[in-house]
Amino acid sequence: MMLDMPNRDQSGEVRPRDIYGIDDEFPTPPELPGRIVIAPRADELIDKLAMELVLHAETCVREFGDFHLALSGGSTPEPLYRRLMYDPDFRKLPWRRTHLWIVDERCVPLDDERSNYRMIRETIVEHADIPREQVHPMSAEDPRADLAYEKELRETLGWRERGQDRLDYVLLGMGVDGHTASLFPRTEPLRERERLVRLNFAEDAEPHERITMTFPMINTARFIAVLVTGEKKAPTLERVAAGDATEEELPICGVRPREGQLVWYLDGAACGETPRSDGTAT
Repeated sequence: MMLDMPNRDQSGEVRPRDIYGIDDEFPTPPELPGRIVIAPRADELIDKLAMELVLHAETCVREFGDFHLALSGGSTPEPLYRRLMYDPDFRKLPWRRTHLWIVDERCVPLDDERSNYRMIRETIVEHADIPREQVHPMSAEDPRADLAYEKELRETLGWRERGQDRLDYVLLGMGVDGHTASLFPRTEPLRERERLVRLNFAEDAEPHERITMTFPMINTARFIAVLVTGEKKAPTLERVAAGDATEEELPICGVRPREGQLVWYLDGAACGETPRSDGTAT
């Protein structure tokens, strides 16, 4: 069953909200900017996200000749990455025409178990037929890694027609503190308005040193997906929906695409649904 509910984006435009398999007792989802896709369980949510990602990739390859995809690390999107590799429904993503970028990285060696790229490499790169020259890791140990990555982004995207020289798809997550990418509350890169990539120091994160895409890079993307799962994230989503927090307090509030789409992918727990001991929800 799918129910469409109105959801107003930042411009006031009404967009459809997609709710999959939700009965009348499901909690009222938060009023977030953009479109909202909800599924009771994370695996169902990942199916929907994967399907829309593949469709978006195929459309971009058809229209522009290639697809520029920026992925985040962490445990939340890892099941999605595995699904893209083993599920026949999603193996048709056009990896040979895809450029793979990294949204943010910890300043550790690329073979360190904490490296975002290591997880993405082991899950996707080593199993997809993506040409290695189209894979763009962040050399985060380099003290000038932010400048080097920004230069690589500008040069590679610069081959596209003017107006299309932007990322096609950015996948973000959200921490319980409202951070996204490696843009943490009250850190200096939140105020960046020109640079596309910045080094950051996050006192409450481990490791502290990070490299991250900034809002000027993220917000120019054609499509921004925010994947949020788990009950610990529900209070943060409620704060975002309230609309009274700044991006300094909750960096996810700074995700405001200029000409693209913003879609939130939420599971039942993130919407305040309480799981029962038998694995179903109340």
